[in-house]
Amino acid sequence: MSKWRRRVLSTALVLVVAGCASLPRDPVPAQLADRAAVLDGTQFRYWGDELRTWTALPSRGSRQEHADPTSRMARHRRSSFLAISGGGSDGAFAAGLLVGWTSRGDRPEFDIVTGVSVGALTAPFAFLGPRYDKALKAVHTTYSTDQLVKKQFVRGLLGGESLASNAPLARVIAAYIDEDFIRKVAHEHSRGRRLLIGTTNLDAQRPVVWNMGRIASSGHPHALQLFRNVLLASAAIPAVFPPVHISVHVEGQLHEEMHVDGGTTNQVVLFPMQIRSDGTDAKLGIRPTRRLYIVRNGRVTPEFQVVKASTLAIAGRSISTLIKTQGIGDLYQMHASAQRNGIDYNLAYIPGDFPDTSTEAFDPIYMARLFELGAKLGRSGGAWTKTPPRLGAHP
Repeated sequence: MSKWRRRVLSTALVLVVAGCASLPRDPVPAQLADRAAVLDGTQFRYWGDELRTWTALPSRGSRQEHADPTSRMARHRRSSFLAISGGGSDGAFAAGLLVGWTSRGDRPEFDIVTGVSVGALTAPFAFLGPRYDKALKAVHTTYSTDQLVKKQFVRGLLGGESLASNAPLARVIAAYIDEDFIRKVAHEHSRGRRLLIGTTNLDAQRPVVWNMGRIASSGHPHALQLFRNVLLASAAIPAVFPPVHISVHVEGQLHEEMHVDGGTTNQVVLFPMQIRSDGTDAKLGIRPTRRLYIVRNGRVTPEFQVVKASTLAIAGRSISTLIKTQGIGDLYQMHASAQRNGIDYNLAYIPGDFPDTSTEAFDPIYMARLFELGAKLGRSGGAWTKTPPRLGAHP
């Protein structure tokens, strides 16, 4: 985590304690939270902490298509899943790894791609494949802090929702995510593939997983804006960026939900625990090969750093440590889930000996070097380890 981000998060923590004035809202009543629907009421999302099967997220078309990727898994006998974590400017690592993997020549077409926080800004391009590698590199290496963040400290101190505006980031998302882009996502969705993005419903204190292909396929006039808003919400660091307010209908009444960074609840979408075979493979005597690839955009080993004896420095270091350990815990959960479900587990993360550090929230020089590191590991195939950190040797 960059020094700038630690300082801002520390300041945000102070503001929370101070209890500044708040803006008016029309939230969903607690007892109706499960009934809230977006757009035309179609099931576009689900609670990320509920153990339900993929059939809870039906796709358009035939009943076989409703079975989600499990029917596709059985037909193809081999399936690949990709989960991309949060990490701020460290998201350049996953971008580089994917581009390098393309150069290697054996990058799979993933059946399921998930993203959280900055991973949500990588996942759509990863989902559509190597044709978007140039865009992937541009998004994660060319934008500086000033191009993505508009600071508004005074407004935040006087009762605003955040210390910075997300308008610059929203413009970047809109520049890449257009009608043509979501049409391509919809096409891949119709083939049985899934793109899932995680946000956090802050009122409910629960993770929400959005079926982006379902949104793209809806044909609703506001589908593009919802698609963009979900990406923006997933990347909305609480108090740093404002939350994204998503309009919902509940029993004929219009309300709004407050969504923030998906990494607030999970550093990766914990989907493997919800993958179940539909029984087709057993009936046919097939044992499909299923591989899970997780990219953790960050270091997972402890990093010694002398902390200044000040409130902001202590708060910042504590928050960054919390985020790191939460992320490691998620990796353990996914490993256990993969083992239970017979899924081959593959994890990549930033090596602890990578010497560079970021001088600001989004430092193009740092991101370019991290991208190149990821690309090098992607080309060599040496990025992957079979166990979570501290269970095996570090790469």
